[in-house]
Amino acid sequence: MVIITPAAGKTQPQVIGETRCGSRDLGLTVNFEARWAGVGSRMAGNLVQGAVFTVMVVRAGMLRDPAFEPELAEQIRRSPRFFLNAPVVLDLKDAAEFTRESEFAEARVILGGHTLALIGVQNATPAQLQAAADAGLASFAPNAPQPSRRPPRELAPSAPPVPAAAARTRLVTQPVRSGTQIYARGADLVVTAAVSPGAEIIADGNIHVYGALRGRALAGADGDADARIFCSRLEAELVSIAGHYLVSEQLPPEQRGFSVQIALVDDRLTVTRN
Repeated sequence: MVIITPAAGKTQPQVIGETRCGSRDLGLTVNFEARWAGVGSRMAGNLVQGAVFTVMVVRAGMLRDPAFEPELAEQIRRSPRFFLNAPVVLDLKDAAEFTRESEFAEARVILGGHTLALIGVQNATPAQLQAAADAGLASFAPNAPQPSRRPPRELAPSAPPVPAAAARTRLVTQPVRSGTQIYARGADLVVTAAVSPGAEIIADGNIHVYGALRGRALAGADGDADARIFCSRLEAELVSIAGHYLVSEQLPPEQRGFSVQIALVDDRLTVTRN
């Protein structure tokens, strides 16, 4: 999921050999685990299948912040295609409001005015969940409250921990075509060909592209801030590490077309030539 968050401060001055994303840019956190699996009959299993989506998440309190809409409008102005009709989940953590259907209707209008589509909520209380359901919104797990369950049984003493295996790597040797999504869960991702515009490659670890990166690359998808993105030619639509992102219009022009590595330094994406 993508979390839009405002930040304070000005764009950092350019540093020789690297470029940093200014802290005024809206941040993005990836946790995109929207998956639906069929259960029961074989027919249900065939009709309802799993999928992974990139979804934006807006913190509920930001909708009351007068600075939010101008900042969001500026971000959308710079990257209109990225935000056009993008799905949004409203994060209700620590939000005392949103216990009435009308409040969700108001949020939908605010976001819709910026080409965003409100589709659900997370971190909601039972009262908020009910109001959201009345407004036709989905509840996104695992952060949403779940039905109560019996306390887990006490487990027998466990065996001594086994050393973790070496990090796995998923290798892709064919070009990644437009409309394709590849997710290396719990692993690094290595692509030895080009990634086309409209394609999306995701990894919980690092991403290596030995070709032109023209689509979207999201490393550290499970929150690993030490993950990096390496590519032979930077022409990406979006790059993201542990939720911090840059869209095409924000990429430093002096780094376009070159072999680069992208890292997260002091909560800012840093693009450096290899």
